[in-house]
Amino acid sequence: MSLPSSIDVAIIGAGAAGIAAAHALQNSGLSVIVLEARDRAGGRGHTIMAAPGIAFDLGCGWLHSADKNRFVTIAEHLNFEIDKTRPPWREQSFDTGFALAERMDFIRALDAFYDRAEQAAKTAIASGHDPAANDYLEPGNRWNPMIDALSSYINGCELDAVSILDMDAYEDTEINWRVRNGYGAMIAAYGASCPLALNCDVSLIDHSGKRLRIETSLGTLEAGKVVVTVPTNLIADEAIRFHPALPAKVDAAIGLPLGLADKVMLALDQPEALPKDGSLRGATMRTAMGSYHLRPFGQAAIEGYFGGSFARELEDAGPGAFAAQSIDEIAALLGNDFRRKLKPLAESRWAHDPYARGSYSHALPGHAGMRAVLAAPVDGRLFFAGEATSPNFFSTAHGARDSGERAAGEVIASMKG
Repeated sequence: MSLPSSIDVAIIGAGAAGIAAAHALQNSGLSVIVLEARDRAGGRGHTIMAAPGIAFDLGCGWLHSADKNRFVTIAEHLNFEIDKTRPPWREQSFDTGFALAERMDFIRALDAFYDRAEQAAKTAIASGHDPAANDYLEPGNRWNPMIDALSSYINGCELDAVSILDMDAYEDTEINWRVRNGYGAMIAAYGASCPLALNCDVSLIDHSGKRLRIETSLGTLEAGKVVVTVPTNLIADEAIRFHPALPAKVDAAIGLPLGLADKVMLALDQPEALPKDGSLRGATMRTAMGSYHLRPFGQAAIEGYFGGSFARELEDAGPGAFAAQSIDEIAALLGNDFRRKLKPLAESRWAHDPYARGSYSHALPGHAGMRAVLAAPVDGRLFFAGEATSPNFFSTAHGARDSGERAAGEVIASMKG
């Protein structure tokens, strides 16, 4: 669609937060437009068909805390099938490379770490001190590198960059479901009825005058209110600038950087050799390792998962590095015969995506309070949403969705004020 010259509410970003804000404003009587730099809606939720019959979520793939996740109802309303198969994360389909006794020992060490971290968070809340989560690893424990690897999948970074208070604030009901045809596809369908302006890259939000002036790659428009939903790295890097400057927002975004989690999908020949929805991981005793979901939804494929500094290293190595690493690791665990059974299909590279520059936010030690700072409205005209502003569901698509609805409520309340 072409840009109007003037609008009541401009929403920057058509990810889960921006789409939810647009939906929440539908019956407000306000004119609304969603400005999206990409050529599609969905943001960091993006499903592709990696091969015929193989849907691949490059970004969010799990309906985390599904019993509290509003996307469950939305998926059902949009006729997207929900798969309630239990995630295989704490299981291992083959003893090779990670025997049962070792797995039980690892789980004990992991649970003990989480217990220490929970106690530490209580002390930190009382003292106002917000240390790094890796302070609570047991010194010398052989499983520390694997616990760090797990953090790289969950937080997108290793534990030395994770605030203990932020880690404790995250709410996980441990009920995790999936969208059969893709979480990203469902988010895109949710946004289909919204007034979208695609390929519209916003560079400046000027809030110096009575009305806000927004400079974009498609021209300039004026708005009464603006809802900003872009990832923190874009605010921190000042890819979108504010005039007058908003140093508190930039500082908050710097304290809430996007960690990195990437995925790769491999086609699997002779899939009957592996279990449906199985799990594979080696006891490699190092943080630089992948984790593998065998035959997700029973598909003839393996989905590999990488996080943190290792994911960044593989991205920097160029396209195909995730697939090559995955095939090497899987062959080492299941035998060299598997090399000829695996074929690269697709991979994500979120750090190299100019409109994401990472996967999801974590609070640096000492910065857990920045989520509330980033979320706070400015002058009753500028509002902020996105997963990084969610107090308890950050790093998730439903946390982003809820924040968009919250920001829309603030817009409506400001009109009444």
